[in-house]
Amino acid sequence: MDTIDKQILMILQDQARISMTDLGKEVALSQPAVTERVRRMEEKGIIQSYRASVCPAKVKKQSMAYILFHTKDCESFIRFCKETQDVIELHRISGQYNYLVKVLTETMDSLERFINASGKYGDSTTLIVMSSPIESRKVVPVLDEE
Repeated sequence: MDTIDKQILMILQDQARISMTDLGKEVALSQPAVTERVRRMEEKGIIQSYRASVCPAKVKKQSMAYILFHTKDCESFIRFCKETQDVIELHRISGQYNYLVKVLTETMDSLERFINASGKYGDSTTLIVMSSPIESRKVVPVLDEE
């Protein structure tokens, strides 16, 4: 990864729909050259996907929470989370709890229903999101040493 690849990644994280021609102009490369770099980063798995950023409130998802979860039946809990559309992230963590779940629901009632349904898999502590001063940041690549 060089400085041009880093520039490309930083731009794509802000503007995933930018044309290869415009991206090339931004990094001072021809359209074929920038297209090849993007293709190579996709093949290496550096670029995993392109997606739209959706405003939860605009799609009637008002309640967000992080749930620290401890379970002894990891496989069943993972399956439960995969089958529940309100789970938008699931992370295996170390410490007293073994999972961190990010849940996005329509209302506090629907959040409560999720917590009640998950109770059969273990114990949890719920952290309600009141606001998000920093919602998402770009991943800043580390350049290869030369």
